[in-house]
Amino acid sequence: MAASEARRAGKAQVELRLAAPGSAHAGRVLRESARAWVRGDETLSLSLVSDREMRSLNRDWRGKDRSTDVLSFPQSERGALGDVVISLDTARRQAREGGWPLSVELRRLLAHGILHCRGHDHDTPRGARLMAAAERGLLGADGMVGSSLSSQTAKRSPE
Repeated sequence: MAASEARRAGKAQVELRLAAPGSAHAGRVLRESARAWVRGDETLSLSLVSDREMRSLNRDWRGKDRSTDVLSFPQSERGALGDVVISLDTARRQAREGGWPLSVELRRLLAHGILHCRGHDHDTPRGARLMAAAERGLLGADGMVGSSLSSQTAKRSPE
């Protein structure tokens, strides 16, 4: 079924590009989660890349000459949710540092990217609270923004 036919039938479309070495398992994890989170009338383009490619994208699109974990590119075209790019190298590092499985980190990054494509942001305290709640809705637990808010609150709390 072509993407346009699938959209008419109300089936979410997830286009996956695996451009990082050893990304087959990560790709399966992301595809499964994306299919659950992308709405029936939406198409999501998802790429798993190396730190090298992510650094290039981050430099070109955000003017920051360093790798990052996830980039989101919302689309205004009808039916197109957007493009989410995840660095598999960074996801692996963050999972190790966080002490959780790579699959958990990949889902956290994907949820974060999808929510940015849907217009969420965390630049203001109110926006961060709303985005954290939306991440919890997708993940059933704190996501990237919720974890950040929790650690900020803990730092401010008296001992």
